[in-house]
Amino acid sequence: MLTTEHIETAQKFLEDADREFDAGDILQASEKLWCAASHVVIAEMKRRGMEAKTHRSMVQAVEQFATEYQEPSLADGFSIARYFHSNFYNGMMEDYEFVLDRLRVHRFVNRMMELTRDAQN
Repeated sequence: MLTTEHIETAQKFLEDADREFDAGDILQASEKLWCAASHVVIAEMKRRGMEAKTHRSMVQAVEQFATEYQEPSLADGFSIARYFHSNFYNGMMEDYEFVLDRLRVHRFVNRMMELTRDAQN
């Protein structure tokens, strides 16, 4: 996939997550939030010529982006997305966590899309 395709996929997963959440399927919404976050990270990694082979490589890349852009919230947002990935398998999140943290993942994905698009232009 190209960088732009990863960004489009991330946007689609965000929309799908909202639909799943509205339908009451928290587990599917959780995984789709994770997918949105991972695709947007992969987009930026591809743009930079980095390989996204493991979760750890993505975590390290996001930590690098957070430092470069002086935006620690990027690392925090990706960490929350990873928590949603765990929630898909374990169903351990409380309702209040899902509601609050869902917005944080949205902000993370949207900010990463913005940074990647700006860098491409």
